[in-house]
Amino acid sequence: MSTPDQRPHRSGFVALVGRPNAGKTTLTNALVGEKVGIVSNRPQTTRHAIRGVVHRPAGQIVLVDTPGLHKPKSLLGKRLNDVVRDTLSDVDVVVFCVPADQPVGAGDAFIARQLREVRAPIVVVVTKTDIASKKAIAEQLMAAHRLVENAAEVVPVSAVGGDQVTLLEDLLIGLLPEGPPLYPEEQTTDEDVERQLAELIREAALEKVRQEVPHSLAVTIEEIIRRPDTKRPDGEFVEIHALLHVERDSQKPMLLGKGGQIIKAIGSEARVGMETLLGARVHLELHVKVLGEWQDDPKKLNRLGY
Repeated sequence: MSTPDQRPHRSGFVALVGRPNAGKTTLTNALVGEKVGIVSNRPQTTRHAIRGVVHRPAGQIVLVDTPGLHKPKSLLGKRLNDVVRDTLSDVDVVVFCVPADQPVGAGDAFIARQLREVRAPIVVVVTKTDIASKKAIAEQLMAAHRLVENAAEVVPVSAVGGDQVTLLEDLLIGLLPEGPPLYPEEQTTDEDVERQLAELIREAALEKVRQEVPHSLAVTIEEIIRRPDTKRPDGEFVEIHALLHVERDSQKPMLLGKGGQIIKAIGSEARVGMETLLGARVHLELHVKVLGEWQDDPKKLNRLGY
């Protein structure tokens, strides 16, 4: 309960939408102040609606970083779009991310049409201003105004450089309803640990492989074994077994690499993030499995958690 001299505390859900690779996850991580979603220059990196929690004295923002809205080419793509639409029907504010370094195109117009049915206020954020000229940013701001004529705000932001991130936080809190915090202060995401571990592996793999593998890649955690760490008193040692699923036999050697070099590099990179996440030493075992055409198979999608 606020006194007459205090501003009322506000809290609510904010969905970030935009075409694939528009900077949504980088912005989520910048607002939260730590990594809650994986970042890659490959489209369709985010496959689940990730909740990141921003704690500020004036309010609490629960950020939902959705997959990129797009015209689907597979059952997975359709399900990703369904995740976005389900999310939009149940949030207090929508942030529409439009990158400053690329002209507004058909993908942005497609999303703007979807947003016409949304009742929540829309804030258009022109992202990636650190890699665009002032002229390009000004043109994109005008294009954003034309794209969403009823936008509550249009804000240029660099999540990488931190420019205007605090201003955006203040704007979003001001648009939220009055209410108590929805999550405890120590919590920054509601992603379960197993999914976060799988996403760390997928992020490392996306950085290491090329060609068509990224879209065909899914990761599952098969087993987590915890035991006392013999090298650190009171420490924990965690053994993690994971599978990297691809769709075709020809993709398997791309992930393994010559003499297993690529899969080892993926494991080394992912393990660093895992040890930070778990606060423990980690042994990571990775194996590659072919799961034929899983993106269009309902049963396989369910098995992989989509």
